[in-house]
Amino acid sequence: MRLVFAGTPSAAVPTLRRLATEHDVIAVVTRPDAPLGRKRVLTPSPVAQAATELGLPVIKAARLDAEATEAIAGLGTELGVIVAYGGLVREPLLSTPAKGWINLHFSLLPQWRGAAPVQRALIAGDEQLGASVFQLVPALDAGDVFATRVVDVAPDATADAALETLAVDGADLMSEVVAAIADGSARPVPQDGEPTLAPKLTLDDGLLDWAQPLGAVYARFRGVTPEPGAHTTVDGLRLKILAALPGDDGAELEPGEIVATKSALLIGTGSAPLSVTRVQPAGKGAMNAVDWWRGQRDTEKVRAGA
Repeated sequence: MRLVFAGTPSAAVPTLRRLATEHDVIAVVTRPDAPLGRKRVLTPSPVAQAATELGLPVIKAARLDAEATEAIAGLGTELGVIVAYGGLVREPLLSTPAKGWINLHFSLLPQWRGAAPVQRALIAGDEQLGASVFQLVPALDAGDVFATRVVDVAPDATADAALETLAVDGADLMSEVVAAIADGSARPVPQDGEPTLAPKLTLDDGLLDWAQPLGAVYARFRGVTPEPGAHTTVDGLRLKILAALPGDDGAELEPGEIVATKSALLIGTGSAPLSVTRVQPAGKGAMNAVDWWRGQRDTEKVRAGA
């Protein structure tokens, strides 16, 4: 089948690579090069890099506007496939491929429609994560679903690790759906259930509330790591928390109270403490949490969230 693929981040790469071995991917649409690192070097997206390795034509577009639509319309595309492109597909592009567009979304639709499904699911403490392939329609993530798959994710996985697992399983799911569309056996069904929304995260979403129980604090840490990043304040300065696990149930600490062990910092929550092993103070690089703690002038007065 003649496909056009649209995607940008690394989570879209497994699907692109899989489809490129099974179908005729005639073009890859991705967002323009972006400045990365301290030197802000313009760098192609992970999808652009993968497409180049595969020898596929690349269309770089900040949005799928009239110019992008014209470029795609002339390709004779049968099906459009989109995975985390980072922009909306509107008419007339939505109807340009003969069979429309299908989208790999990293949630069990209609749960977590929107830009940050994995992050929001982790923050909410969902026990199941998964992926869905659905028909793209003008409404947000509301089209009929071709297939879903529950994916086992490690209980300590942060959002980036969870998304990496989902991306691999999602590639398999998309492969099955595209094959079914190609042979005419695909039968999409309307979404069933009450939708929940997953808007893009902001910096404020990463602020940890130590008054909440450990489960809620740890769930938020997982959901916002690595972006926008879990953080708290210490002496009025932001402290980013890079690595953490549930701590010792036997340690009784007040919310925000910090105690050092040989290998970690225990920070009190509304129940058991969180064990923090790596942090990044404001204006500095990442460091061992205990080393940072030893550099504080008066640790007896230092509390998280203050």
